Amino acid sequence: MACSCLCSPKFLAILFLLTAIPIGIIISLERTQPSTHVYHYHSKGFFRECAKWDSDNHRFINSFFEGGIGQISVPEKESEAGTVFEEATVLKETELAGNASLGMTIDRSRNRILVVNADVRGNRYSALVAYDLSTWKRLFLTQLSGPSDEKALADDVAVDAEGNAYVTDVKASKIWKVGVGGNLISIIRNPLFTPKEWHKTLVGLNGIVYHPDGFLIVIHTFSGNLFKIDLTKGEEVKIINVVGGPLYFGDGLELLSPNKVVVAGNPSGRLVESLDGWNTASVVAKFSGPKHRLATSATVKDGKVYLNHMVGIGYPKKKHAIVEAVF
Repeated sequence: MACSCLCSPKFLAILFLLTAIPIGIIISLERTQPSTHVYHYHSKGFFRECAKWDSDNHRFINSFFEGGIGQISVPEKESEAGTVFEEATVLKETELAGNASLGMTIDRSRNRILVVNADVRGNRYSALVAYDLSTWKRLFLTQLSGPSDEKALADDVAVDAEGNAYVTDVKASKIWKVGVGGNLISIIRNPLFTPKEWHKTLVGLNGIVYHPDGFLIVIHTFSGNLFKIDLTKGEEVKIINVVGGPLYFGDGLELLSPNKVVVAGNPSGRLVESLDGWNTASVVAKFSGPKHRLATSATVKDGKVYLNHMVGIGYPKKKHAIVEAVF
């Protein structure tokens, strides 16, 4: 009886409608003319977690959720609107197979890129890897957690003026500090990182940036809290009071200027400004990009903000979008 019900024309018709409606909406949204500039590119993978603009080499560098690093080269004299670029794989390390490549930051003064890798499904392995931007030679691989440690999920990274890296743990809400040569120095923990509500602990510390005045700005995704971690004051942690917050579902961060930070997430992008050294701040503008994609990171190209959208659409090639956010 159950089989005949599931195979009945009525059931199949309902199933068709349930699947056709979302697909129809996605197709319609894909055909809609974007309101801002978009870099589209073809990829073999569905998910691209992070994209950063490498101005010296005129390319976007992106991270593969299935593990690996790619690049999208953009000619200095850019092509006409509608051009779809091609992603080229530059790194896929067998030593890191089974782990996702997630957040990245370009350390321009040392001509290197720092890439976070983690076991997304099991939360049992996290690492930070550094590569030379010219040769893609690996400079170091530092394991941050393993099967014998507490469950952890390294997610994003920032680098300070001395070359120390700070890696967020989205699972256990802590921050690993890694030295310029790859040595694990310490772990930053604070009770403020853990909300009282259990459901807000499911996705914790996420996007992170280093401010040239000597502190970190970090977002907690499910609580929406924005933190200031003052490295000049013994890693003092304070919650930044954000007018127009909390910044729920915030993901990647990008420092646009000393007093402005871009928050990627849902909505696609929010511009947060502080006029008092990031003791307080305000949401001063919002940008709503493609509604059927998910903004996960931000970068700056030629003074303009671009948001990486995680999901690629299409078959066999997946078309991804890096969308200009105009605030």
